Amino acid sequence: MHAEIKVADASRRASFARFASMREAGLIVIILALCIAMSLASPHFLTWGNFRAMLMSFSIEGIVVVGMTILLIVGGIDLSVGSVVCFSMVVSGALFLAGLDPWTASLIGIAVSALIGAVMGFFVTVVGLNHFITSLAAMVIVRGLCLVITKGTPLSLFTLPPEFKAIGQGNLQGVPYVIIIFVVVVAIFDFLLRRATAFRKVFYTGSNEKAAQFSGIKTNQVKFWVTVLCATLSGFAGVIYMARFGAATPTFGAGMELNVIAAAVIGGASLKGGSGTIFGAILGMALLSVVTSSLILLDISVYWQDMIKGCILLAAVSADHFLHRKKS
Repeated sequence: MHAEIKVADASRRASFARFASMREAGLIVIILALCIAMSLASPHFLTWGNFRAMLMSFSIEGIVVVGMTILLIVGGIDLSVGSVVCFSMVVSGALFLAGLDPWTASLIGIAVSALIGAVMGFFVTVVGLNHFITSLAAMVIVRGLCLVITKGTPLSLFTLPPEFKAIGQGNLQGVPYVIIIFVVVVAIFDFLLRRATAFRKVFYTGSNEKAAQFSGIKTNQVKFWVTVLCATLSGFAGVIYMARFGAATPTFGAGMELNVIAAAVIGGASLKGGSGTIFGAILGMALLSVVTSSLILLDISVYWQDMIKGCILLAAVSADHFLHRKKS
């Protein structure tokens, strides 16, 4: 009997040690502590309606976070994700209004988003520019194209067929399709990033590009395709947004890059490349969503929200900097 108790205690200690060693453990504790505090501060926090609203608010944006996380791991960054999301909406919406069916229009919108990623990848890998400058230029150019196509006027897409709108507005047994799609995308890329050999090259390239080249990895190809992947996922998110809101606004997605980068970095993705997980990035997204929901329920002015998110991002980047300096 005593031996069984000792074995059980040892197993619990081992489980706790494994949890504590996870980089995401601290983030999980912070989110739980914040949820407990908010449940005491507001009776509306621990309700299905509030959690459903939080999940809906970051599920589509979470798809963009997946692409951004993988790009950060390879050592890049994309400031154009918000503009690409908007561009996918605008192109798909304009093609639909021109007479194309919404499914084909959406595929074209996603394909055009991938093409934007390919152009950025070309300038990074062939011309030799860095991701920051390239994506900054792409952000401005793509946003300008959105304004040119729409002439600065939102496209009303209320005539979209119900079966297409269901992607963004429908549900399965009370669970919105948006959340289901988000979970599937996260599960697929989290698995690939952990298990697939091709995706291990992303970590090798981000950790030490020269060493990766010496080991036979074509690092420029890795960076190119990851850039394309990030833009493609942004385009996919844009199509879901279009189905959800039934409109395409040329200013949509402005500032989205802040949330996406903040979530990935808070979740453990390094701005220096070589580290990060999809699970951690989604936890970062969840933390930002809980913070936003808490501020709303506490009736704190919306003008403070961006400032608080910026402070959280600064704290996460500072922690990442000191952690890398300690390792060095």
